Amino acid sequence: MRPIMVFLTDFGTADGFAGVMKGVALNINPDLKLVDLTHEVKPFDILGGALILKAHYRYFPKGTIFVAVVDPGVGTERKAVAVRTENYFFVAPMNGLLDLVLNEEKPLEVVELTNPKYRLKAVNNTFHGRDIFTPAGAYISKGIPLKELGKRIGYRRLLEFPKPKRLPKRVVGEIVYFDRFGNAVTNIPCHRFRYCIFRNLKGRYVRAFLEGDKERPNFTCGSFGFVEVFLPMGSFRDRFNPKKGEKVICHL
Repeated sequence: MRPIMVFLTDFGTADGFAGVMKGVALNINPDLKLVDLTHEVKPFDILGGALILKAHYRYFPKGTIFVAVVDPGVGTERKAVAVRTENYFFVAPMNGLLDLVLNEEKPLEVVELTNPKYRLKAVNNTFHGRDIFTPAGAYISKGIPLKELGKRIGYRRLLEFPKPKRLPKRVVGEIVYFDRFGNAVTNIPCHRFRYCIFRNLKGRYVRAFLEGDKERPNFTCGSFGFVEVFLPMGSFRDRFNPKKGEKVICHL
């Protein structure tokens, strides 16, 4: 099977940044199969990128290489790393973007990308996605061992991801992300809850989006693996103007 490289960035598609990364990858390995997971992460939203990556990586074949770039610290002292787990490779800035994935996929090897042989000759301090991360992923796809890409280091978790509070017969969490439909993703892992509460509004915990009440918040197990707050065929975010960090309480 052709090696697969998957891109996740906050670059959008207007400026050619996502496209040129593909050109760099194909120059190094023309046999690569390139997949866009998304280039529409909200700019600088490391947590949002981490949630998207966590939600979807496991649906790709083993051996897939993920190049993830949400990198507000580009050009600073933050480390650029490649990570090998039992099933996948991840190339990204070490800024928390990989933290949620690596809570599930144990990192077996982590290297800092310091070897100039495996990056573009001219490195621009504002575009490491093109000049460092993509070349590293492409060389990995050709079988280059991670140890050739740089020095081995320990992985440092930096993402501030709030943990829900587990109390007798209920779980207290908060909103951490909004998807493009206006649904609010919480930090409460999916479970068979009886009902949930947002701003003292009690809502049903249902199986599907169309089962909810159109006049009040509803709750379901979303594809991110967490409880989501929604309105059927509408935007919960537009209707209630919720904020990240607002509480959601789900009752067992």
